[in-house]
Amino acid sequence: MRIGMALNYSGGFKETVAELADYEKAGLDIVFVAEAYSFDAVSQMGYIAAKTERLQIASGILPIYSRTPALLAMTAAGLDYVSDGRFTLGIGASGPQVIEGFHGVPYTAPLGRTREVIEICRKVWRRERLEHAGRHYTVPLPPGEGTGLGKPLKLINHPVRPRIPIVVAAIGPKNVELTAELAEGWEPIFYVPEKAADVWGPSLAAGRARRDPELGELDVIAQASLAIGDDVSGLLEFGRPMAALYIGGMGAKGRNFYNDLARRYGYEKEAERIQELYLDGKKDEAAALVPYELLERMSLIGSEGFVRDRIEALKESGVTTLNVTPLGRTHEERVRLLEKVKELAS
Repeated sequence: MRIGMALNYSGGFKETVAELADYEKAGLDIVFVAEAYSFDAVSQMGYIAAKTERLQIASGILPIYSRTPALLAMTAAGLDYVSDGRFTLGIGASGPQVIEGFHGVPYTAPLGRTREVIEICRKVWRRERLEHAGRHYTVPLPPGEGTGLGKPLKLINHPVRPRIPIVVAAIGPKNVELTAELAEGWEPIFYVPEKAADVWGPSLAAGRARRDPELGELDVIAQASLAIGDDVSGLLEFGRPMAALYIGGMGAKGRNFYNDLARRYGYEKEAERIQELYLDGKKDEAAALVPYELLERMSLIGSEGFVRDRIEALKESGVTTLNVTPLGRTHEERVRLLEKVKELAS
């Protein structure tokens, strides 16, 4: 099982990158860089590539709406080049609040657009002359649109790899099915191993049935906060505000994918009430209603025996990459946590 770590985009980025060598020695295999509506992730991943030599680097995630498919492909090829083949392109649809509210782009057809983005990226990396006539993207623009001067082009540079790994962040049934069919990796959020088969099993099976064997086995990437000890259970409470934000505030009623997931996990009443309170501005009350059981099952926070059992449950459910957030107070504590989780996952 690979061990990954997500870098926080809220501050301290350069300081964290300076510590990556120690994390790598402790067993860190891959680092994920998010892109919400803060600094862009691409410049930061380029910085990481320059400061590291062996660590894998992934976007976690780049939204498919904020760049053209060809630019996503160019960006991935460029990052793969400066990192000597260490880059993974993580993509996802994000949500309408960010895409329409920050980028000013209509949030339409996330499923169809994801499929076409993957197809276009792989054409670019194979250095084919780019011609794509899809439902959502047409390259070059057809006669009657634009100046009429567009012509099929191919990437000037030769990529380090003709197929850069693609990871898709997905939780909806159809998106998970598409991911299992087309991508090298799948990154769900709020992953509960005991619920995974019931919630996503049919979608994963349907996608895998159409999967090209050349893609290899699907890399399943689960996220979890990490703290090990007999007195760390209180740290679970730090997960409440984030869970409430997603379940309650990431979208309107009927258009919140994370709220839907909580309902599919069996927390229908809690999800409904959390959303009502959060959208009413009562964020603390909403956070207080996030089920303790959900926080616990999504985490690696507890005694060494508890964490060992949770890792085994994750493995049994199909997880192959564990993307952790070590909750140590100091750099040294975080290094020890990574060493321990690497040992327990081996």
